[in-house]
Amino acid sequence: MSTAKKEYKRVTVKSLIEMKQNREKISMLTAYDYSMAKIVDAAKVDVILVGDSASNVMAGHETTLPITLDQMIYHATSVIRAIDRALVVVDLPFGSYQSDPKEALRSAIRIMKESGAHAVKVEGGVEIKESVKRILNAGIPVMGHLGLTPQAIYKFGTYTVRAKEQEEAEKLLEDALLLEKLGCFAIVLEKIPAALTKKVSEKLSIPTIGIGGGRYADGQVLVIHDLLGMTHEFNPRFLRRYMNLYEEMGNAISQYVADVKNLDFPSEEEQY
Repeated sequence: MSTAKKEYKRVTVKSLIEMKQNREKISMLTAYDYSMAKIVDAAKVDVILVGDSASNVMAGHETTLPITLDQMIYHATSVIRAIDRALVVVDLPFGSYQSDPKEALRSAIRIMKESGAHAVKVEGGVEIKESVKRILNAGIPVMGHLGLTPQAIYKFGTYTVRAKEQEEAEKLLEDALLLEKLGCFAIVLEKIPAALTKKVSEKLSIPTIGIGGGRYADGQVLVIHDLLGMTHEFNPRFLRRYMNLYEEMGNAISQYVADVKNLDFPSEEEQY
């Protein structure tokens, strides 16, 4: 059972650790622009992720791979201007950290300096150990990401559930423990069995954030466009749509078009 919630004027990486210790679930959503981030922050979401999912929902790419570091900094800068409370985490995009720890540090420094973000997120475990160490040694908070890692989609070949087999599940747990030992402050667990999420969450002292990982994670994250129903083609089991903005916005725009064509807009009261 959850204890009474503590009110945070500003959410920090330390706040998230406290939430896990107090068994208070962590809320996390994506945002990519000022107007949306303003709404999300005012609703008291704990963490805002400026995700490389902007490649999909903002730019229309099939995968997250095409988005660049400059584009991520642009989105992060727009979000940071809107924030009063939330912790803002920014994805390091594909190609900006995997192969060269020095390049990883340069990329993370650019995000922190140019956008004013509070932390970065990276995908992977032991394979990116040196990059994570280099970023953390510079004093930059790092959130990990294990399970289904979209930047490796061409390696997996599919978006199906990961770590169902024992060998992969054991590696995921080992990677999670490694990321915690290195100094990561939280780990996203994407599209893995709920039982594995439970096991990992109980083993770690840092919070886990689930997306398709079930109820045992210490928090949950969704893409804001999916939660609001602005997207309609994407229907995974883990997604709960809280609105159907695709339909509502379409109806509103169609009504506007009709009002203009019928000379109903603007009316006498709507002109000078």
